Amino acid sequence: MKTTLLGRLAATRAPSATILIRIVVGGVFLTEGIQKYLYAADLGEGRFAKIGIPMPEMMGPFVGGIEIICGALVILGLLTRVAAILLLIDISVAIVSTKIPILLGHAFWGFSLAKLPRYGFLSMMHEARADLAMWFGLLFLLIVGAGRNSSVDATLASPNTGSNSAR
Repeated sequence: MKTTLLGRLAATRAPSATILIRIVVGGVFLTEGIQKYLYAADLGEGRFAKIGIPMPEMMGPFVGGIEIICGALVILGLLTRVAAILLLIDISVAIVSTKIPILLGHAFWGFSLAKLPRYGFLSMMHEARADLAMWFGLLFLLIVGAGRNSSVDATLASPNTGSNSAR
Protein backbone atom coordinates (compact mmCIF):
# COMPACT_ATOMS: atom_id res chain seq x y z
CA MET A 1 0.00 0.00 0.00
CA LYS A 2 1.36 3.42 -0.99
CA THR A 3 1.59 5.93 1.86
CA THR A 4 1.04 9.65 1.33
CA LEU A 5 3.38 12.30 2.73
CA LEU A 6 0.66 13.31 5.18
CA GLY A 7 0.29 9.68 6.24
CA ARG A 8 4.03 9.36 6.84
CA LEU A 9 4.15 12.61 8.82
CA ALA A 10 1.15 11.58 10.91
CA ALA A 11 2.22 7.96 11.52
CA THR A 12 2.79 7.16 15.17
CA ARG A 13 3.34 4.15 17.35
CA ALA A 14 3.60 6.25 20.49
CA PRO A 15 1.29 5.34 23.37
CA SER A 16 -1.84 7.37 24.00
CA ALA A 17 -0.16 8.78 27.12
CA THR A 18 1.92 10.94 24.75
CA ILE A 19 -0.99 13.37 25.07
CA LEU A 20 0.49 14.37 28.44
CA ILE A 21 3.67 15.63 26.74
CA ARG A 22 1.58 17.32 24.04
CA ILE A 23 -0.54 19.17 26.62
CA VAL A 24 2.48 20.47 28.53
CA VAL A 25 4.64 21.41 25.54
CA GLY A 26 1.79 22.74 23.41
CA GLY A 27 0.26 24.56 26.36
CA VAL A 28 3.49 26.36 27.22
CA PHE A 29 4.01 27.53 23.64
CA LEU A 30 0.35 28.50 23.18
CA THR A 31 0.30 30.64 26.32
CA GLU A 32 3.72 32.19 25.64
CA GLY A 33 2.58 33.12 22.14
CA ILE A 34 -0.59 34.77 23.49
CA GLN A 35 1.49 36.75 25.97
CA LYS A 36 3.71 38.08 23.17
CA TYR A 37 0.59 39.89 21.94
CA LEU A 38 -0.96 40.81 25.29
CA TYR A 39 2.29 42.11 26.80
CA ALA A 40 4.23 43.11 23.68
CA ALA A 41 6.44 45.63 25.49
CA ASP A 42 7.64 43.05 28.03
CA LEU A 43 7.44 39.72 26.20
CA GLY A 44 7.02 40.49 22.50
CA GLU A 45 8.63 43.13 20.35
CA GLY A 46 9.91 45.09 23.37
CA ARG A 47 11.78 42.10 24.72
CA PHE A 48 13.03 41.15 21.27
CA ALA A 49 14.48 44.67 20.83
CA LYS A 50 16.12 44.52 24.27
CA ILE A 51 17.91 41.21 23.58
CA GLY A 52 18.97 42.12 20.04
CA ILE A 53 16.56 40.23 17.78
CA PRO A 54 16.54 41.95 14.37
CA MET A 55 13.28 43.65 13.26
CA PRO A 56 11.59 43.17 16.65
CA GLU A 57 8.37 44.93 15.57
CA MET A 58 7.90 42.20 12.94
CA MET A 59 9.55 39.25 14.69
CA GLY A 60 7.61 39.61 17.98
CA PRO A 61 4.19 39.10 16.41
CA PHE A 62 5.56 36.53 13.93
CA VAL A 63 7.07 34.38 16.68
CA GLY A 64 3.95 34.85 18.82
CA GLY A 65 1.80 33.63 15.92
CA ILE A 66 4.01 30.59 15.33
CA GLU A 67 3.83 29.72 19.04
CA ILE A 68 0.03 30.08 19.15
CA ILE A 69 -0.67 28.09 15.98
CA CYS A 70 1.94 25.38 16.53
CA GLY A 71 1.17 25.13 20.25
CA ALA A 72 -2.49 24.50 19.41
CA LEU A 73 -1.52 21.96 16.73
CA VAL A 74 0.66 20.08 19.24
CA ILE A 75 -2.16 19.98 21.80
CA LEU A 76 -4.57 18.63 19.17
CA GLY A 77 -2.00 16.21 17.82
CA LEU A 78 -2.50 17.63 14.32
CA LEU A 79 0.57 17.90 12.07
CA THR A 80 2.54 17.36 15.25
CA ARG A 81 5.89 16.71 13.60
CA VAL A 82 5.64 19.82 11.39
CA ALA A 83 4.65 21.94 14.41
CA ALA A 84 7.49 20.40 16.44
CA ILE A 85 10.06 21.35 13.78
CA LEU A 86 8.87 24.97 13.72
CA LEU A 87 8.86 25.16 17.52
CA LEU A 88 12.31 23.55 17.72
CA ILE A 89 13.61 26.39 15.55
CA ASP A 90 11.79 28.89 17.79
CA ILE A 91 13.16 27.52 21.07
CA SER A 92 16.66 27.05 19.60
CA VAL A 93 16.77 30.75 18.68
CA ALA A 94 15.57 31.58 22.21
CA ILE A 95 18.37 29.48 23.71
CA VAL A 96 21.06 30.97 21.48
CA SER A 97 19.87 34.56 21.93
CA THR A 98 19.27 34.51 25.70
CA LYS A 99 21.10 31.58 27.28
CA ILE A 100 24.42 31.49 25.41
CA PRO A 101 25.28 35.05 26.57
CA ILE A 102 24.63 33.89 30.16
CA LEU A 103 26.95 30.92 29.64
CA LEU A 104 29.68 33.16 28.21
CA GLY A 105 29.12 36.06 30.61
CA HIS A 106 29.06 38.62 27.80
CA ALA A 107 27.03 39.64 24.75
CA PHE A 108 27.20 37.13 21.94
CA TRP A 109 26.56 37.47 18.21
CA GLY A 110 24.68 40.74 18.71
CA PHE A 111 22.53 39.37 21.54
CA SER A 112 22.69 41.26 24.83
CA LEU A 113 23.49 39.83 28.24
CA ALA A 114 20.76 39.76 30.89
CA LYS A 115 21.65 41.26 34.26
CA LEU A 116 21.97 38.32 36.65
CA PRO A 117 23.72 37.72 39.99
CA ARG A 118 26.15 35.28 38.32
CA TYR A 119 27.07 33.84 34.93
CA GLY A 120 28.51 30.61 33.61
CA PHE A 121 27.31 27.05 33.11
CA LEU A 122 25.20 26.63 36.27
CA SER A 123 23.53 30.01 35.86
CA MET A 124 22.79 29.23 32.20
CA MET A 125 21.36 25.82 33.14
CA HIS A 126 19.14 27.44 35.77
CA GLU A 127 17.84 30.03 33.32
CA ALA A 128 17.45 27.46 30.51
CA ARG A 129 15.61 24.73 32.44
CA ALA A 130 12.18 25.41 30.88
CA ASP A 131 13.68 25.99 27.43
CA LEU A 132 15.55 22.70 27.60
CA ALA A 133 12.47 20.83 28.82
CA MET A 134 10.50 22.24 25.87
CA TRP A 135 13.34 21.44 23.45
CA PHE A 136 13.54 17.81 24.52
CA GLY A 137 9.74 17.49 24.67
CA LEU A 138 9.55 18.69 21.07
CA LEU A 139 12.34 16.34 20.02
CA PHE A 140 10.41 13.46 21.63
CA LEU A 141 7.26 14.38 19.68
CA LEU A 142 9.24 14.73 16.46
CA ILE A 143 10.64 11.21 16.92
CA VAL A 144 7.56 9.31 18.15
CA GLY A 145 4.65 11.33 16.79
CA ALA A 146 1.47 12.46 18.51
CA GLY A 147 0.20 9.21 20.00
CA ARG A 148 -1.83 6.46 18.43
CA ASN A 149 -5.25 6.89 20.04
CA SER A 150 -5.19 10.45 21.31
CA SER A 151 -4.44 12.58 18.27
CA VAL A 152 -5.81 13.82 15.00
CA ASP A 153 -2.57 12.60 13.39
CA ALA A 154 -3.44 9.00 14.31
CA THR A 155 -6.77 9.38 12.52
CA LEU A 156 -5.05 10.85 9.47
CA ALA A 157 -2.46 8.08 9.40
CA SER A 158 -5.04 5.30 9.47
CA PRO A 159 -8.57 6.59 8.84
CA ASN A 160 -10.14 3.11 8.98
CA THR A 161 -9.21 2.41 12.60
CA GLY A 162 -8.60 5.88 13.99
CA SER A 163 -5.04 4.88 14.87
CA ASN A 164 -1.86 3.54 13.38
CA SER A 165 -1.99 -0.16 12.60
CA ALA A 166 1.00 -0.91 14.84
CA ARG A 167 -0.38 -1.27 18.35
